Amino acid sequence: MFAIDHYDFKGKRAIIRVDFNVPLDGEGRVTDDTRIRAAVPTIRKVLEGGGSVILMSHLGRPKKNPDPKYSLEQIVPAIERLLGTKVLFAGDCMGDKAAAMARDLKPGEVMLLENLRFYAEEEGKPRGLAEDATDEEKKAAKKALKEGPQKEFVQRLASYADCYINDAFGTAHRAHASTALIADLFPKDKMFGYVMENELKAIDGVMEHPRRPFCAIIGGSKVSTKITIIEKLMEKVDSIILGGGMTYTFAAAQGGRVGNSICEPDMFPVAREILAKAEERGIELVMSPDALIADAFSADARTDEAPADAIPDGWEGVDISTEGKRRFREHILGCKTILWNGPVGVFEIDKFATGSRAVAEAIAEATEQGAYSLIGGGDSVACINKFGLTDKVSYVSTGGGALLEYMEGKELPGVAAIRK
Repeated sequence: MFAIDHYDFKGKRAIIRVDFNVPLDGEGRVTDDTRIRAAVPTIRKVLEGGGSVILMSHLGRPKKNPDPKYSLEQIVPAIERLLGTKVLFAGDCMGDKAAAMARDLKPGEVMLLENLRFYAEEEGKPRGLAEDATDEEKKAAKKALKEGPQKEFVQRLASYADCYINDAFGTAHRAHASTALIADLFPKDKMFGYVMENELKAIDGVMEHPRRPFCAIIGGSKVSTKITIIEKLMEKVDSIILGGGMTYTFAAAQGGRVGNSICEPDMFPVAREILAKAEERGIELVMSPDALIADAFSADARTDEAPADAIPDGWEGVDISTEGKRRFREHILGCKTILWNGPVGVFEIDKFATGSRAVAEAIAEATEQGAYSLIGGGDSVACINKFGLTDKVSYVSTGGGALLEYMEGKELPGVAAIRK
């Protein structure tokens, strides 16, 4: 494994796995170019070193091949604008055109392959199976795909280049062809890009060497999706601020009334166990005592305030309210390391986003006062971008599931493939 700063790219073709899974509007225009901007330093490093670049990424979850709605051709203008150079579009990943374009690529040139997920070989998921296929039939089809077409797919992608760079942290938790398998074909010429290097450095720093007090802010709608990370964080942090829909499960588990709020009764024992563990370990769990409530899940709903554990029937909690904002801000400002994963309300609707905005502003204020802040997870990143505070925090992660799994201590296939 090479460090990207120590590799000689002169005359080399570098195939780079980037994460350009970006949101598009109805006309195919990129509405948030954060992930593309993040990859620019790595691409420029290769070009400035005298090499050429072959970019590969997925976009969305296409159900058919090909689907123009998910074609990467749509994002070429955004890449060209941010990179300041022309980007050639291959139109496929496996055809003669892609192979010829890669072969003829000159130093300083950039080309983009088509959406990797237009090929079943990328994810290793067989397509065309009968709906009533048995588990044995599915297993056999997956094995056949892996031993035949997927192996050929990986070899074809690798044949385009002289070295491989994984700069797609957001997909590092997937054991896909372009993130894990291809690295084996470049045993002495594989490396992390700057996005991956910075992600791993930032997360390792927060999890292994935090300045105290260390607070994690965990939001989201369900306890079931955050239980593992909450339990892992309880081994590392001094306090956890809990927000979002999951807090109503905690309230109900302790006998509270939560009206029509999102709630997971089957998670009551888990919620009570988390409360008990936190008390036993001396970890402060901070939750909002009040909630902004709405009589419907819509922008034109009527709203009111209520205790978070006494929400009337017919109403649902959609955000923290006055006292919660004050309490969260005060707690955040007292911390030296802050990790934020998940909004504390339905931030997509402006009138339900004031709590998440208050959290973001408090993190920015704490950062200005010297705290280290890491924002991770898709919705948290969307929040910080929406409120225009991206430049006011220490680090914004491009990973969602990958970030959580790495913090949980799991080995990420995309990381392991480079390190081994």
